[in-house]
Amino acid sequence: MTVYIDPPNWPGHGRMWSHLVSDVSFEELHAFADAIGCPRRAFERDHYDVPSHRYADAVGAGAVEIGSKELVHRITAAGLRRPKHRPPP
Repeated sequence: MTVYIDPPNWPGHGRMWSHLVSDVSFEELHAFADAIGCPRRAFERDHYDVPSHRYADAVGAGAVEIGSKELVHRITAAGLRRPKHRPPP
C-alpha cells in the first residue's frame, strides 16, 4: 500500500492543508484515511484534505511525502484524477 501526501501549502478555513492520495485505488485511500482517523467528509473527488496538524500522523502511518505537482501527476497517470469540471465515473 502506497499513499502519498503533499506539504501543507494550501490555505483554507484559517488553516493550511495537505492532500492525501493513492495511485492504486480509492478503496486503498479510504482504508488508509480510516486507519489514521481522517473522516470521510474530508474526501473531495480524488483526495482527502488533511489539516497541517495531522500531517505528521499521516507520514508516521506510512504516507509518502511528495510535492504537489508529483502528486497530481501520479493520480492522473493512475486514472484516478477527478477535476472539478468532470463528474465521477
